[in-house]
Amino acid sequence: MIEVNELSKHYGGRTAVDHLPFTVRPGRVTGFLGPNGSGKSTTLRMILGLDSPDGGTATVGGVPFRRHARGLRHVGALLDAGQVHGGRSAAAHLSALARSNGIASRRVDEVLREVGLAGAATRRVGGFSLGMKQRLGIAAALLGDPPVLMFDEPINGMDPEGVLWARRLFRRLAAEGRTVFLSSHLMSEMENTADELVVIGRGRLIAAESLREFAARSARLGVVVGTPQAAELTAVLAAAGADVEPDGTAATERIAVTGLPADRIGALACEHRIPLTELTTRTASLEQAFMELTADSVEYPGGTS
Repeated sequence: MIEVNELSKHYGGRTAVDHLPFTVRPGRVTGFLGPNGSGKSTTLRMILGLDSPDGGTATVGGVPFRRHARGLRHVGALLDAGQVHGGRSAAAHLSALARSNGIASRRVDEVLREVGLAGAATRRVGGFSLGMKQRLGIAAALLGDPPVLMFDEPINGMDPEGVLWARRLFRRLAAEGRTVFLSSHLMSEMENTADELVVIGRGRLIAAESLREFAARSARLGVVVGTPQAAELTAVLAAAGADVEPDGTAATERIAVTGLPADRIGALACEHRIPLTELTTRTASLEQAFMELTADSVEYPGGTS
């Protein structure tokens, strides 16, 4: 388990992390989300003892990570796949990590097979693609068979097969009872992988809850309505205060409605004798909810044209 309590970090006059509290529990994949500059990487580094907090605490298994004598047996982490000596082979890199953490040498071959790099074990890392380096970083995280795993943007550079492999791996690790903490900017992938979310903005906590609960907080929860009289129904619903637009997934006989619940839409259609062929409440996507709930936390918002 990872526990963060009132964690804070400042760089000069800038606050990177501001009294941040959250808990990452075992048995599930917890996604870590936030706009660029929100403090995610700083938080991960403080959990691992790479940066010292100015206030608050971060513990792994109830104690600061630095107190774990052989760290890879307790926490496996991938923060930057590029931080590997390019002149070393994959096997040599992992062997050095194994020796320094008192891990049996057989684990090197085991994790290389696990991540699909057995055939590249003797190749120099400098010749690896980004996707291969990500796999090597994941192998290093798995080396000590730790109960806690942390990954920062682990699927960048992977092809579709690699992304699917990583998704299945993270979910399997959580199913084994491990704590899996995963940071990513890819909302579709987080939607397919995470059970829980920790969302921050400008160093502060925005949400710590299930993915479903977070998505449900979106103001854009809507209803898809099918009708052969789309224009007439649009006018009726707009007059009642709803926002109506054509549903982008089908012909003009379907409209997307926000601002009114499905039962009210049905009642208005009945009142005006407008037939309906569909009335479906649609849950907001993770991306919609994220964009709305972090809008005030974007450090460098894009301009409008």
